[in-house]
Amino acid sequence: MEHSLTMQYLVAGALGLGLAASSGFRVFVPLLAASVAYHTGYMAPSAGFAWLGTWAALLTLATATVVEVAGYYIPFVDHLLDTITTPASFIAGTILMTSALPHLDPTLRWTLGILVGGGTAGLVQTGTALLRGASTATTGGLANPVLATVENTLAVGGVALTLLLPLVAAGLVVLLLVYILSRLRRWRARRQRVA
Repeated sequence: MEHSLTMQYLVAGALGLGLAASSGFRVFVPLLAASVAYHTGYMAPSAGFAWLGTWAALLTLATATVVEVAGYYIPFVDHLLDTITTPASFIAGTILMTSALPHLDPTLRWTLGILVGGGTAGLVQTGTALLRGASTATTGGLANPVLATVENTLAVGGVALTLLLPLVAAGLVVLLLVYILSRLRRWRARRQRVA
């Protein structure tokens, strides 16, 4: 029982951290993915975060995602968005990490959310903002749409990998069990032929 609970905390922490890190690339993509996951029952939110799975949150986050992704392709708007999304990514990372953690003491949950989730998202976002500044300085902003495409891909890919990793791991366990059972059957068949 204790091993199962530890595994549950590890999986939830990994999900929260992966979503938080992805929010450093795009604030709303991971929030939208978490909203869909909570809305469909794929993930269960921690106490106080059921609002993330509501239709209102889902529609609001979908709209914000489209606006954010499109905005990074418009010159000068991308820098304005970096100014806004740097603190917003810290908040999103905190929410994503805290909402993914199972029922822990609220103080511990929020502390982990702020330090691990918010810190990770803030570091990633600061890195992308510095990279965009360097891109603007060296290419006059011509490479910024390419950078925006890479960031969008990393955000979506990071979210997909984070949410699908438990399913991939479960699939690998099933394949491993099938392999072990087939080897065991072959071994038994060889033993019976020898006897």
